[in-house]
Amino acid sequence: MNDDKPAERKSLDERNRMGDLERIRHSCAHVMATAILRLWPEAQFASGPPVENGFYYDVDLAHRISPEDFPKIEEEMKKEIKANHTFEKQVVAREQAFQDAQRGRLGALTDRSEPSKFKLGNLEDIPVGEPISYYRNGDFIDLCAGPHVMRTGNIGAFKLTSVASAYYKGDERNPQLQRIYGTAFKNKTELEAYFKMVEEAKRRDHRKIGQEMGLYTLDPDFTGPGLPLWLPKGAAIAEEIEKLAKETEFLAGYVRVKTPHIAKEKMYLTSGHLPHLYAESMFPPMELLEGERPCRTEATEESGSAKVNRAERYYLKAMNCPHHHRIFAAEPRSYRDLPLRLAEYGTCYRYEQSGELFGLMRVRSLNMNDAHIYCSTEQFAQEFNAVNEMYIKYFKIFGIDKYVMRFSTHDPSRLTGDNAKFVNEPQLWKQTEDMVRDTLKNSGINYVEVPNEAAFYGPKIDVQVWSVIGREFTLATNQVDFAVPKRFGLVYRDRDNIEKTPLCIHRAPLGTHERFIGFLIEHYAGNFPLWLAPEQVRVLTIGDEEPLVSYAKSIVQELRAAMVRAEGDFDSDKINGKIQRAEQAKVHTMLVVGPRDLQANAVSVRVHGKGSLGAKPRADAIGEILASIRERKA
Repeated sequence: MNDDKPAERKSLDERNRMGDLERIRHSCAHVMATAILRLWPEAQFASGPPVENGFYYDVDLAHRISPEDFPKIEEEMKKEIKANHTFEKQVVAREQAFQDAQRGRLGALTDRSEPSKFKLGNLEDIPVGEPISYYRNGDFIDLCAGPHVMRTGNIGAFKLTSVASAYYKGDERNPQLQRIYGTAFKNKTELEAYFKMVEEAKRRDHRKIGQEMGLYTLDPDFTGPGLPLWLPKGAAIAEEIEKLAKETEFLAGYVRVKTPHIAKEKMYLTSGHLPHLYAESMFPPMELLEGERPCRTEATEESGSAKVNRAERYYLKAMNCPHHHRIFAAEPRSYRDLPLRLAEYGTCYRYEQSGELFGLMRVRSLNMNDAHIYCSTEQFAQEFNAVNEMYIKYFKIFGIDKYVMRFSTHDPSRLTGDNAKFVNEPQLWKQTEDMVRDTLKNSGINYVEVPNEAAFYGPKIDVQVWSVIGREFTLATNQVDFAVPKRFGLVYRDRDNIEKTPLCIHRAPLGTHERFIGFLIEHYAGNFPLWLAPEQVRVLTIGDEEPLVSYAKSIVQELRAAMVRAEGDFDSDKINGKIQRAEQAKVHTMLVVGPRDLQANAVSVRVHGKGSLGAKPRADAIGEILASIRERKA
């Protein structure tokens, strides 16, 4: 396993907002490092942050740590916890920190002959002027900004979980380290509940169920890593979701557009995604000469008598918004055209690192439930709230009971300079963040505010949802853009015939087909509701006599005429075997027909996971199926 991506370094403000569980896990990472050093004193440590479901520490060590080593490491950790050492903070001068790292004291139990080489690299990442601090527990001293629990004895229940490989700072040019993962909770009850959820999550793993049900496949040798191929059953789910989105958006006043999968470099230089902000997430450019075959990478331009090579660069689109901006710009606009809601299930391509690819959850091609709403400042609150209401409607349809909106704002200190992360428009940042915050408060939607995680062009909302087993997913995003429309020169004329730049709301309530279907597979454990099931109905015959088979086929034909995904199993196998096959395939509804059903123009209804519902008249059973699909019943 390779997990190259490091946790992003937190600002001091973000660290101060760490919750109790994050502090426990951060402290547990230090205790784990203490234990490893007692067993292997030569170990060199890099970074050890808390992460979503626990913590890790990256270590350079000749001994290859394996799960077989976990019991003895955990035993040493228990000793450190029992010792109940205080986590002592010490602020030091920058020069002192470099001296301590040179003598091997950081990330160690004592001075060593070898420098703390990775701590030296970490020190270089700390901006000049930012306070530098150590945390000490017992003999272990580490370069760390904190925070921690008061004492090692405050750490509750913990367990080491896995080992992975990771490049130092996530850069493949750097040494490859061992990443030791663990988790910690306030008490043993919470720890046991977590691992129970983990076991259930393994049973529901979308990669496992997706393969068993024949929903999608990955073909890295021919198609390429992270480029899923939707098989017929998976495509059926995707089309149902897309149908839901199109119906919902049509009723909400959206208009649909279509855009190409590539664009010139100029598009992304104008949007600001290139050359720096998004370049690492985009596929390398294609260099083409207009009028020549695509394999040519040279263009010629007359310059006097000399010929200068020129090539036009094209990129696979990593996002739909620049294309939609050009659609807005294609016609003169007035206030009467606003709000303009452009929707598209657009395919985007993002170059995720190979170590980050994960089934359908992290891929390189994405089919996105995208739309961009161009509106005036006065229209913003109503439009933004309508998008949030659309989310809630979808949550009800899919049985998502727990969710939270993560409202991400900017960091004012990162508007300029080498560390700039956001467009330098302080007044617009304040205005749009206030508008989003007020809209969320007035709507009563459950949200939390998170600083320094906005998009580069405006505040955003990440939608966090929990599956039925309590597993958390980032499902979709909702962003406010005050910067890029201006970069493209987008304008409309207001009532006074004055040109103004519209606000743009980026929204994708259903995220991408890939991530959302991956979530739904795990949410439903493959047991999709009737309207969403890849195979909605299978008609099973008790025997293979011609009149019975003809009757069963007529039922299949009637269902398929109504656009129901219905199949038949008419062979001579015993009915119990046919039912078992249908159950294993997670067919939602089985209509069993035998001689008595033929005579009575009836069917015997079975539902996956529920068993027999008894005999019903054919027309009633089909009517109930059609109503359930039409109403998208859970």
